[in-house]
Amino acid sequence: MAQIISFGGHAPQIDPTAYIAESAVIIGNVTIKAGANIWPHTVIRGDESQIIIGENVSIQDNSTVHTYPALPMIIGDNTLVGHNVILHGHSIGKGCLIGMGSILMDATEIGDESIIGAGTMITKKKVIPPRSLVYGMPAKVVRELSQEEVDGVQSEVKLYADLGAEYKKIQGE
Repeated sequence: MAQIISFGGHAPQIDPTAYIAESAVIIGNVTIKAGANIWPHTVIRGDESQIIIGENVSIQDNSTVHTYPALPMIIGDNTLVGHNVILHGHSIGKGCLIGMGSILMDATEIGDESIIGAGTMITKKKVIPPRSLVYGMPAKVVRELSQEEVDGVQSEVKLYADLGAEYKKIQGE
């Protein structure tokens, strides 16, 4: 069973259709919506501000989601967060892919349907326009995404939603 911990008078709110890995830790003012999947050793700490994880969001192994004081962390529906990602930002739009090992610093905003390449660092208060392909340390917008690339992310969202449902059955939930 995952560690679901109340903090500061807030208990995490988790939709019953979401998959939460047994080794995940979810603390405080956190809302996880329908079909989301939270993978092993992920930590989601809503101890400084609210965290909202949208429908069918996948947060993969060893990722950390935290907040900046007085600024919520919002992850839009149908977004993939790769392995070993650190999210300390403010908002990620719908239909995004945050590549493995990326870091999003305080008060960042990622526009809908963007891809943040593996190992990218989004510096404090950076705003990324919708449908952007972003790489680098520090991050730079490389170009606008094609419809084919946007559709490819959504195929992966479905894959992880289905995989999460299978793991949920294995855990007997």
